[in-house]
Amino acid sequence: MRTAIVTGASSGIGEATARKLVQSGYNVMLAARRADRLEAIVEELGEQAAFHVTDVSSQADQQALAAATVERFGQVDALISNAGIMPVSLIEKGDVEDWDRMIDVNLRGVLYGIHAVLPQMVERKDGHIIIISSIAALETFPSSAVYSATKSGVRSLSDTLRKEMTAHGVRVTTIFPGGVKTELGGSIKDQSVLEMMGAAFNFEFLEPENLADSIAYVLGQPPSVCVGELMIRPTGQP
Repeated sequence: MRTAIVTGASSGIGEATARKLVQSGYNVMLAARRADRLEAIVEELGEQAAFHVTDVSSQADQQALAAATVERFGQVDALISNAGIMPVSLIEKGDVEDWDRMIDVNLRGVLYGIHAVLPQMVERKDGHIIIISSIAALETFPSSAVYSATKSGVRSLSDTLRKEMTAHGVRVTTIFPGGVKTELGGSIKDQSVLEMMGAAFNFEFLEPENLADSIAYVLGQPPSVCVGELMIRPTGQP
């Protein structure tokens, strides 16, 4: 039985992915900061699931997460690096603390997760790293500068890693979701940005389960197939 770590697993895409992978026969280690939510989900999912409270912006936490997964399930076959935040604002507002948080979670958090699991994957010449980026990596909008920078940075990181891992049998995939019904927008504090986005994003968003299905599809490919990039957007999103 294969084992996956899913970050940002207490809600949204991460929770839906954890549920989908357990249904697909995986052992899953759920990682996030909210212990109560993780505990409730794992209790529902049963013996194939466990959780480890993790701040992805902490390298020590991510190393502990990988170690806990190996201790519980034996090894890490897949990392779904999904945790992210989006407190977007106009550059002129100068919300430096929010810039730093996005860089720490969305970019450093991905690097720390890769660093924690990659050596064992390289040693086994087997493994899969799936990074959830965003359509904002490809299409910017007013207020998205730092968020888009982190997500496009993740794209460059992922593609480079894929090339480096070709000789090691480790597959790397970047997924670019459009609008998804998650808690991500809850971190936006700027009312003018919320109003602007409300007017622009007047279409039906994807369900988190749509992304979970896509992740299961990517993981289900034979070892000879690497889905390098996958863009998924609502039909109504221009």
